[in-house]
Amino acid sequence: MSLLPDIYLASRSPRRQELLDQIKIHYQVVVPEVPEQQQPMESPEDYVCRLALSKAQAGWAMIPATEKRPVLGADTVVVLDGTVMEKPRDRDEGIAMLAALSGKTHQVITGIALVTESDYDSALSVSQVYFRQISEQERAAYWATGEPVDKAGGYAIQGVAAAFVERIEGSYSGIVGLPLFELTNLLTRQTIHTIKL
Repeated sequence: MSLLPDIYLASRSPRRQELLDQIKIHYQVVVPEVPEQQQPMESPEDYVCRLALSKAQAGWAMIPATEKRPVLGADTVVVLDGTVMEKPRDRDEGIAMLAALSGKTHQVITGIALVTESDYDSALSVSQVYFRQISEQERAAYWATGEPVDKAGGYAIQGVAAAFVERIEGSYSGIVGLPLFELTNLLTRQTIHTIKL
């Protein structure tokens, strides 16, 4: 195996790391500090794409010149009726988010960007998630698990909250935080191949 990774991942998210492991990509993690604030009049799609690119570019700047490899940035938001739902700040906000999502359809939008020395490539994944009705007791019990604390929209589809999901349309891995179909296309264009023998 090469001493250098296939890519660097500009994210501390364990979910994104697990997804890269799933497709057998050799990566190293860098954690740039990038402010996450939607700009006035900025669409959710433009927002996640801008943040994904900013994270990848900031990650690129952290890597010594002799160790440069493509850097992957990603950002995921939950969108309900056109409004971005970020990570909940506290219990009250987390439970209010679940109440708003209960019985409704929302979007999960993930932007990814792969930065190289000469250019960058990017992609967008948009999925529809249909939630069943979630009772007040369930909302409180779910918050008590600790799972929603650092999750966009206050839930994790790969965790306990899977019980709230009636169905999805789109990319499951994109909802988790890293759309593998779109990512594989980006990597292939850089001649980085998944599932190596």
